[in-house]
Amino acid sequence: MPLFFNIMALIMAYLLGSVPTSVWIGKTFFNIDVREHGSKNAGSTNAIRVLGWKPGVLVLIFDIFKGWMAVNLIYFTDYYIPQTGDYINFQLLLGIAAILGHVFPIYVGFRGGKGVATLLGIILAIDPHTTLVCLGVFVITLVATKYVSLSSMVAGFSFPFIVIFIFKTTTPSLVIFSLIISVLLLFTHQKNIERLLKKEENKAKFLMSKKKREREAERLRQSA
Repeated sequence: MPLFFNIMALIMAYLLGSVPTSVWIGKTFFNIDVREHGSKNAGSTNAIRVLGWKPGVLVLIFDIFKGWMAVNLIYFTDYYIPQTGDYINFQLLLGIAAILGHVFPIYVGFRGGKGVATLLGIILAIDPHTTLVCLGVFVITLVATKYVSLSSMVAGFSFPFIVIFIFKTTTPSLVIFSLIISVLLLFTHQKNIERLLKKEENKAKFLMSKKKREREAERLRQSA
Protein backbone atom coordinates (compact mmCIF):
# COMPACT_ATOMS: atom_id res chain seq x y z
CA MET A 1 0.00 0.00 0.00
CA PRO A 2 2.74 2.57 0.82
CA LEU A 3 4.31 1.91 -2.61
CA PHE A 4 1.00 2.68 -4.33
CA PHE A 5 0.56 5.94 -2.41
CA ASN A 6 4.19 6.91 -3.08
CA ILE A 7 3.72 6.43 -6.81
CA MET A 8 0.46 8.38 -6.77
CA ALA A 9 2.09 11.22 -4.81
CA LEU A 10 4.97 11.40 -7.29
CA ILE A 11 2.54 11.51 -10.21
CA MET A 12 0.58 14.28 -8.48
CA ALA A 13 3.81 16.22 -7.84
CA TYR A 14 4.73 15.97 -11.53
CA LEU A 15 1.25 17.04 -12.65
CA LEU A 16 1.33 19.94 -10.19
CA GLY A 17 4.75 21.03 -11.44
CA SER A 18 3.45 20.73 -15.00
CA VAL A 19 0.85 23.48 -14.54
CA PRO A 20 2.08 25.98 -17.20
CA THR A 21 1.13 29.15 -15.36
CA SER A 22 2.65 31.64 -17.79
CA VAL A 23 1.34 29.83 -20.87
CA TRP A 24 -2.21 29.59 -19.60
CA ILE A 25 -2.30 33.18 -18.33
CA GLY A 26 -0.81 34.45 -21.59
CA LYS A 27 -3.27 32.55 -23.77
CA THR A 28 -6.32 33.22 -21.58
CA PHE A 29 -5.91 36.94 -20.94
CA PHE A 30 -3.55 38.16 -23.70
CA ASN A 31 -4.15 35.65 -26.51
CA ILE A 32 -0.40 35.00 -26.85
CA ASP A 33 1.97 32.15 -26.06
CA VAL A 34 4.89 33.53 -24.02
CA ARG A 35 7.06 30.78 -25.50
CA GLU A 36 6.85 32.54 -28.85
CA HIS A 37 8.01 35.93 -27.53
CA GLY A 38 10.92 37.44 -25.62
CA SER A 39 13.36 34.72 -24.57
CA LYS A 40 10.78 32.12 -25.69
CA ASN A 41 10.75 30.64 -22.21
CA ALA A 42 7.75 29.77 -20.07
CA GLY A 43 9.25 31.08 -16.83
CA SER A 44 8.27 34.06 -14.71
CA THR A 45 11.10 36.31 -15.97
CA ASN A 46 9.90 36.06 -19.54
CA ALA A 47 6.28 36.39 -18.37
CA ILE A 48 7.19 39.72 -16.75
CA ARG A 49 8.95 40.79 -19.94
CA VAL A 50 6.13 39.76 -22.29
CA LEU A 51 2.94 40.08 -20.21
CA GLY A 52 3.91 42.83 -17.78
CA TRP A 53 4.56 43.09 -14.07
CA LYS A 54 1.24 42.06 -12.56
CA PRO A 55 0.72 38.80 -14.50
CA GLY A 56 4.46 38.09 -14.35
CA VAL A 57 4.57 38.33 -10.56
CA LEU A 58 1.47 36.14 -10.38
CA VAL A 59 3.31 33.54 -12.46
CA LEU A 60 6.32 33.79 -10.13
CA ILE A 61 4.22 33.32 -7.00
CA PHE A 62 2.32 30.34 -8.39
CA ASP A 63 5.47 28.67 -9.72
CA ILE A 64 7.03 28.96 -6.26
CA PHE A 65 3.83 27.60 -4.74
CA LYS A 66 3.93 24.59 -7.10
CA GLY A 67 7.28 23.49 -5.72
CA TRP A 68 6.26 24.13 -2.11
CA MET A 69 2.97 22.29 -2.49
CA ALA A 70 4.55 19.33 -4.30
CA VAL A 71 6.96 18.72 -1.42
CA ASN A 72 4.16 19.04 1.13
CA LEU A 73 2.22 16.24 -0.54
CA ILE A 74 4.16 14.09 1.91
CA TYR A 75 1.70 15.17 4.60
CA PHE A 76 -0.98 13.10 2.88
CA THR A 77 0.95 10.01 3.94
CA ASP A 78 1.11 8.73 7.51
CA TYR A 79 4.07 6.36 7.37
CA TYR A 80 6.99 8.84 7.22
CA ILE A 81 8.50 10.24 10.41
CA PRO A 82 9.34 13.96 9.99
CA GLN A 83 13.01 14.90 9.70
CA THR A 84 14.18 11.30 9.29
CA GLY A 85 16.28 10.23 6.31
CA ASP A 86 13.36 8.50 4.58
CA TYR A 87 11.16 11.56 5.12
CA ILE A 88 13.67 13.95 3.53
CA ASN A 89 14.41 11.47 0.72
CA PHE A 90 10.76 11.31 -0.30
CA GLN A 91 10.43 15.10 -0.03
CA LEU A 92 13.32 15.38 -2.48
CA LEU A 93 11.75 12.87 -4.86
CA LEU A 94 8.53 14.88 -4.82
CA GLY A 95 10.53 18.03 -5.52
CA ILE A 96 12.38 16.45 -8.44
CA ALA A 97 9.06 15.29 -9.89
CA ALA A 98 7.72 18.86 -9.67
CA ILE A 99 10.81 20.31 -11.37
CA LEU A 100 10.57 17.76 -14.18
CA GLY A 101 6.94 18.75 -14.55
CA HIS A 102 7.82 22.44 -14.78
CA VAL A 103 10.62 21.89 -17.31
CA PHE A 104 8.70 19.25 -19.29
CA PRO A 105 4.98 20.03 -18.73
CA ILE A 106 2.65 17.36 -20.05
CA TYR A 107 -0.18 19.86 -20.61
CA VAL A 108 1.59 22.00 -23.25
CA GLY A 109 3.82 19.75 -25.30
CA PHE A 110 6.63 19.33 -22.74
CA ARG A 111 7.98 22.87 -23.39
CA GLY A 112 8.23 24.58 -20.04
CA GLY A 113 10.43 26.91 -18.02
CA LYS A 114 13.80 26.51 -16.37
CA GLY A 115 12.46 25.51 -12.98
CA VAL A 116 14.16 28.17 -10.85
CA ALA A 117 11.00 29.50 -9.17
CA THR A 118 9.70 25.98 -8.60
CA LEU A 119 13.07 25.00 -7.13
CA LEU A 120 12.79 27.96 -4.78
CA GLY A 121 9.47 26.63 -3.52
CA ILE A 122 10.97 23.19 -3.05
CA ILE A 123 13.96 24.23 -0.94
CA LEU A 124 11.73 26.69 0.93
CA ALA A 125 9.60 23.71 2.02
CA ILE A 126 12.56 21.45 2.83
CA ASP A 127 15.22 23.86 4.13
CA PRO A 128 14.06 27.48 4.63
CA HIS A 129 17.40 28.60 6.09
CA THR A 130 19.30 27.53 2.97
CA THR A 131 16.61 29.21 0.88
CA LEU A 132 17.20 32.57 2.57
CA VAL A 133 20.96 32.39 1.94
CA CYS A 134 20.41 31.44 -1.72
CA LEU A 135 17.98 34.34 -2.09
CA GLY A 136 20.64 36.64 -0.66
CA VAL A 137 23.14 35.37 -3.25
CA PHE A 138 20.56 35.89 -6.00
CA VAL A 139 19.76 39.47 -4.95
CA ILE A 140 23.42 40.49 -4.58
CA THR A 141 24.29 39.04 -8.00
CA LEU A 142 21.24 40.66 -9.60
CA VAL A 143 22.03 44.09 -8.21
CA ALA A 144 25.67 43.76 -9.30
CA THR A 145 25.09 42.38 -12.81
CA LYS A 146 21.41 43.14 -13.68
CA TYR A 147 21.15 39.66 -15.25
CA VAL A 148 18.32 37.49 -13.86
CA SER A 149 19.60 34.36 -15.62
CA LEU A 150 23.14 34.77 -14.29
CA SER A 151 21.82 35.49 -10.80
CA SER A 152 19.70 32.33 -10.92
CA MET A 153 22.68 30.22 -11.96
CA VAL A 154 25.00 31.70 -9.35
CA ALA A 155 22.39 31.13 -6.63
CA GLY A 156 21.85 27.58 -7.90
CA PHE A 157 25.57 26.84 -7.99
CA SER A 158 25.93 28.20 -4.46
CA PHE A 159 23.20 25.85 -3.25
CA PRO A 160 25.45 22.76 -2.70
CA PHE A 161 28.19 24.87 -1.09
CA ILE A 162 25.67 26.38 1.33
CA VAL A 163 24.21 22.95 2.13
CA ILE A 164 27.60 21.28 2.60
CA PHE A 165 29.86 23.94 4.07
CA ILE A 166 27.59 26.47 5.80
CA PHE A 167 24.86 24.27 7.27
CA LYS A 168 27.01 21.12 7.20
CA THR A 169 24.14 18.78 6.39
CA THR A 170 24.58 15.11 7.20
CA THR A 171 21.82 13.93 4.87
CA PRO A 172 23.50 12.37 1.79
CA SER A 173 20.38 12.65 -0.38
CA LEU A 174 20.14 16.41 0.23
CA VAL A 175 23.79 16.83 -0.80
CA ILE A 176 23.21 14.77 -3.96
CA PHE A 177 20.03 16.73 -4.70
CA SER A 178 21.88 20.05 -4.42
CA LEU A 179 24.53 18.84 -6.86
CA ILE A 180 21.91 17.56 -9.31
CA ILE A 181 20.13 20.92 -9.19
CA SER A 182 23.34 22.74 -10.10
CA VAL A 183 23.80 20.51 -13.15
CA LEU A 184 20.12 20.84 -14.11
CA LEU A 185 20.32 24.65 -13.98
CA LEU A 186 23.36 24.53 -16.25
CA PHE A 187 21.38 22.38 -18.68
CA THR A 188 18.23 24.54 -18.65
CA HIS A 189 20.18 27.80 -19.03
CA GLN A 190 22.26 26.81 -22.07
CA LYS A 191 20.75 29.47 -24.31
CA ASN A 192 21.20 32.10 -21.61
CA ILE A 193 24.86 31.15 -21.27
CA GLU A 194 25.31 31.52 -25.03
CA ARG A 195 23.69 34.97 -24.96
CA LEU A 196 25.79 36.01 -21.95
CA LEU A 197 28.98 35.00 -23.75
CA LYS A 198 27.86 36.96 -26.82
CA LYS A 199 26.77 39.88 -24.60
CA GLU A 200 23.26 39.59 -26.01
CA GLU A 201 21.43 38.66 -22.81
CA ASN A 202 18.68 41.04 -21.66
CA LYS A 203 19.26 42.84 -18.38
CA ALA A 204 16.65 43.52 -15.71
CA LYS A 205 15.46 46.91 -16.89
CA PHE A 206 13.74 47.80 -13.62
CA LEU A 207 17.21 48.00 -12.01
CA MET A 208 18.56 50.36 -14.66
CA SER A 209 18.26 54.11 -15.08
CA LYS A 210 16.48 55.51 -18.13
CA LYS A 211 19.77 56.32 -19.87
CA LYS A 212 21.16 52.88 -19.18
CA ARG A 213 17.96 51.28 -20.49
CA GLU A 214 18.29 53.30 -23.70
CA ARG A 215 21.95 52.32 -24.09
CA GLU A 216 21.12 48.68 -23.43
CA ALA A 217 18.33 48.72 -26.05
CA GLU A 218 20.69 50.30 -28.57
CA ARG A 219 23.38 47.71 -27.83
CA LEU A 220 20.91 44.87 -28.38
CA ARG A 221 19.69 46.41 -31.65
CA GLN A 222 23.24 46.66 -32.93
CA SER A 223 24.06 43.09 -31.94
CA ALA A 224 20.88 41.71 -33.53
